[in-house]
Amino acid sequence: MTKLSALAGLAIAAGLALAPNAYAQPASGVEGVWRNPKNSVHVNIKPCGQKLCGFVIWASADAQEDARRGGTDNLVGLQLLRDFGPEKPGVWKGKVFVPDLRATFAGRAELIDANTLKARGCLVAGVFCKAQTWRRIPGAAD
Repeated sequence: MTKLSALAGLAIAAGLALAPNAYAQPASGVEGVWRNPKNSVHVNIKPCGQKLCGFVIWASADAQEDARRGGTDNLVGLQLLRDFGPEKPGVWKGKVFVPDLRATFAGRAELIDANTLKARGCLVAGVFCKAQTWRRIPGAAD
């Protein structure tokens, strides 16, 4: 499994070109810019209508190459998190697009604290799942 598919198998596989002083951290909640455990993808989680979505705003060369091998030409700007809605306080469910597999899976994100997000993605109905811990990038915004 490539780095990107492992990342995307979690509801958080997703990031884009950032300028360190251009970010504004939200007062609370899951909105903001998050990085995966290997810091190879940064995803901006923001409102999309009444749901939340996440767009890749930065990706390492390796992550971009993994996506290209899977048939996704441009990882930066790609929407990875789709239709995330509240399940209960601090927990959201939705769909996660995995670029190198070119498939969408069920995902769940749980805010552990202001800077820690536990992401989980499953192939089917809670089976074949993977979890990752994502970290907020302080002061980051799209």
